[in-house]
This record gives sequence, structure tokens and C-alpha cells, in this order.
Amino acid sequence: MTYFSLADYQETAAAIQSRISIAPRIGMILGSGLGPLADAVEDAIYIPYGELPNWPVSTVEGHSGRLVIGKLAGHDVIVMQGRSHFYEGYTMQQVGLPVRVMKLLGVEMMIITNAAGGVNQSFSVGDIMLIDDHINLPGMIGQNPLFGPNVPEFGPRFPSMTDAYDPQLRSLATVVADELALTMQKGVYMALSGPTYETIAEIRFLQAVGADAVGMSTTHEVVTAVHAGMRVLGFSGVTNICNLGDGDAPNHEEVIEAGKVIAPNLTRLLQTLLARLDI
Repeated sequence: MTYFSLADYQETAAAIQSRISIAPRIGMILGSGLGPLADAVEDAIYIPYGELPNWPVSTVEGHSGRLVIGKLAGHDVIVMQGRSHFYEGYTMQQVGLPVRVMKLLGVEMMIITNAAGGVNQSFSVGDIMLIDDHINLPGMIGQNPLFGPNVPEFGPRFPSMTDAYDPQLRSLATVVADELALTMQKGVYMALSGPTYETIAEIRFLQAVGADAVGMSTTHEVVTAVHAGMRVLGFSGVTNICNLGDGDAPNHEEVIEAGKVIAPNLTRLLQTLLARLDI
């Protein structure tokens, strides 16, 4: 397997720096159907992923596949309008590359979102779940973005994932959601490899091990960000309730449709939260 060197990450960062005049300190990754959040970025510069060296290109519907760089709630931000996934055939190192590039650009805080299935049967379609913790199943069974030679310029060989999701940022998100009268669930996000949706037996397994929501992304990016010393805040948009045999089979179309309901609420939440940050 080929691994990226520090020079590879620097090459990609330089390609972005040559096209912008700001130094973003907040990065955002938007999941399926949540791309409209990027429309709130002011004075935006757009860079398609395909124009950047080494950057993985999104192939999934609902992922625009471009960087949106500008101002949001008074902060300089770099937003990934869509992500790449392991199931698209990319390596975990490729999936984690954008996070490390953002670190080189000066990003100190990452807000990572996804579309997820509600394992917790008390959730409803359209809910926003604040991620308190995660279970990185691909990483536990041999697919971790930190496999291979460590790049010490980013972080240590053996980083801790205790409090991967910054407690202070989570507390602020809770306060803001209450003020906006937004119903916000809290829970544990489980990452699987995809692209298949789960069997009934698998959903029961996820419930047994403590997962509240399940998806096919996010933990790889979070691990990379925490390794690089970034503060992380994560949200899942609940786009379907996992089928235990008493409902319709899940499909990607419902994910996109639910995103249309979730995106405006998530936009309000994040814009208000960012306005409170001193970063």
C-alpha cells in the first residue's frame, strides 16, 4: 500500500493556499444531503476536488465534491461540501487526507457531520444527534487511517481517543440547541464500512453494544483530526430509523430527502454556535 508523505500533504495544501487569501481556522465536513449548509458561507471561493492533487473525489449522490472557503458567522472557514468514503474504493489514508491538509492550512477545530440511521428506536427521522462518542468498527478490525508509518509532524504514534469529541464544544452545542428550541438527541455513533445497509441481526448487534446511530463515515476523519491535535464536534442527521423487520427497506433517496429537513436546522444551530466561539 502507498502511504502519503508530509510532502504530499504539503503539495495539496499549497494548491489551496495559492487560490485563497484567508487562513481558515475552522473546518467542516458535510455528509449526504447536508451540503446546503455550505450555501451560508459568504464571499465564497469554490474549488472542485478534482482540481487538487492527491484529493479523493466524491462519487456519491448528495455530495457536491468541492471546497467552499469563506466567512461563516464571522469566522474564516473551509467547508467540504461532500466527502469521500472507504466504500468508494479509497484507502483510509485517502479518506483522512483532507483533514491533514486542513491542519496544514491552519485549521484548529473540525465540525464533522453525517447522515445516519437511527439505531435508537426512540429517535425520529429529521432529528439531529450530537455525537458524544463513537465506535470505530472498521478501525477496530484492521482499517484505521493511522495505519502505516506515523507522520510525527501531525501527532504521536499512539494517540488517545478519550474525549475525541470536545466536551466544551458539546456543552456549548447543547446550550445553543436549547436556546433555539431545537430538539437535539445525544448518543454514540457507530461507523461501518458500507455500502450495504445493515441486516436485522446487525442492527440488534449495534443496539447491544451501545450504538445510537450508524453510518459509513466520520470516525476515520475524527481519528485523523484528534491525532493532529484538533478540537472536534460531530453531528449525525437521522435520515431513517433502522429497520427491525417492521418497516420499509432503507434507501439513499430517503437519506437525501431527510437531509432537506435536517440541513436548515443544522445550519441555524451551527451558525449560532460559531457566533459564540472565540477562536
